[in-house]
Amino acid sequence: MDFKKLAMNMVAQKLGGDSDAISGVMDGLLGGGDKMDIGSLVGSFKEKGLGDVASSWLGDGENAPVSVDQLKDVLGGEQVAAAAAKLGTDEGSLLESLTSALPQLVDKASSGGNLLESVGGLGGLAGMAKKLF
Repeated sequence: MDFKKLAMNMVAQKLGGDSDAISGVMDGLLGGGDKMDIGSLVGSFKEKGLGDVASSWLGDGENAPVSVDQLKDVLGGEQVAAAAAKLGTDEGSLLESLTSALPQLVDKASSGGNLLESVGGLGGLAGMAKKLF
């Protein structure tokens, strides 16, 4: 599954805009390249004390909400401002669209709380572990 494309579609539905601009924003906020780094995104939530929120997105149950302020803290204010400017929208609108899109995206990227496939199998998991230590 192409998670970057899924995220782009979710944001485009909320904000509109051209796909190149949205692609650039997704690269800047959520990781670039062909694959979004869902594992690092979840790790960022945990670093900011929002591990329970991110964990709910990984499981099969209901996704816990994230506020625009929490999301801005996780993604970084400067990055959010730059992303909103690229899309020609305000920060609040961008964050509002991401607060609904990200839980769905992470939920779809994980199956039963398992991100193993999303991070590239055991090799990808080992790479993530190296970044933590």
